[in-house]
Amino acid sequence: MGGKNATETLLADQAGIARAVEVLRDGGLVAVPTETVYGLAARADSDAAVARIYAAKGRPSFNPLIVHVRDEAQARDYAEFVADADLVSDIMWPGPLTLVLPRRPDAGLAAAVTAELDTVALRCPDHPVMRALLAQCDFPLAAPSANRSGFISPTTAEHVVASLGGRIDLVLDAGPCRAGVESTIMAIREDGRWEELRAGPVDLQALHDHYYDDTGKPRPVAAGRGNIEAPGQLASHYAPGKPVRLNAEKVAPDEFFIGFGAIEGQCNLSASGDLADAAARLYACLYQGAHSDRPRIAVAPIPDRGLGRAINDRLRRAAAPVETQSGS
Repeated sequence: MGGKNATETLLADQAGIARAVEVLRDGGLVAVPTETVYGLAARADSDAAVARIYAAKGRPSFNPLIVHVRDEAQARDYAEFVADADLVSDIMWPGPLTLVLPRRPDAGLAAAVTAELDTVALRCPDHPVMRALLAQCDFPLAAPSANRSGFISPTTAEHVVASLGGRIDLVLDAGPCRAGVESTIMAIREDGRWEELRAGPVDLQALHDHYYDDTGKPRPVAAGRGNIEAPGQLASHYAPGKPVRLNAEKVAPDEFFIGFGAIEGQCNLSASGDLADAAARLYACLYQGAHSDRPRIAVAPIPDRGLGRAINDRLRRAAAPVETQSGS
C-alpha cells in the first residue's frame, strides 16, 4: 500500500468499515470521520504504519499523535491514570476531550506516536463510525487530522481527498463532522494540576470547577508549558494558503469575507450568532475562502468565550505567518 494509486472512497457502512479494518491491519492509512474532524488512522503499534502518517501529511517528527481508544480500559494499557484522570474520563468519554497522561513503559506504541516523550495523548471519540472501527480493531489507532500538515483540517470526505488524495489508501465517507473543530487537549500532571494544551469544544475551567466547587477553593486551569506535547500547539496552523485578517468589520475589495452574526460575508459562520454552528462551519468557510478568486481572507470578530475560544485559537494560528508553520 502507498501513495502511488488513487485513494478509494467508500460509504461508512458495515462493508466500508470492514474494508477499513483490513487496510489498517495491513499497515495502511484510512481517513475516518469523528465528531470533531476527519482523522487519518493507522495502527499505532507499527513503526512503519505510523511513519506513513508522517510522510503522507508532511508532518514534523517532533509533533506527537493522538491515540484513539474504545474506552478507559483500553486507555489504561497505554497510560498511567494519575490524579483526576479517571474522574474526567468517566464524565467526558466518549467525547471531544484528549487527555495527555504519563505513558506506560510497556505501552507497546510506536516511538513516533509520542515523539519519544514520556507522555501520551489519548481520546475516546464519540462518532458511530470511529467507534465501530475501534470495536473491530484488535490494535490501537493513531489518528491526527486527515490533511496536509499545517493546513485546514477536513470536516468532509471531499476535504480529505482534496488534501491527501493519492497519498492514502481509503476514505470512509459519513458526511460532515458535527463539531467542526478539533478536541480540547488537557494534560493532567502527577501533582494533580490541569493544563490546557489546546482549546476545543470542552470548557475545562467549568469542568474543573464542577469537581472542586465543594472545597470552596477552585483552582484555575493553567495554560500549557509551551513545549510540544500534543497536536495543534504550533504557532502557525490550519492555514488556508492566503493572508488572513481577523476581527474585520469591513471588507476590502480583494478580500473573501467570512461573516458572523449580523456582519454578513461571502460565507457566514452563523447568521444567528450561534458559536456551535460557527465551529461546525469554520473549516468549510476557510476552504471556501482558500478556493475563491480573492487573494486575501478577512474574518468578522468572534466572541472569545465558550466555543469562541477554540474558534479564535484556530483563526489566530491560521493568520500566523506561513513561514513559521511546521505541522498539524
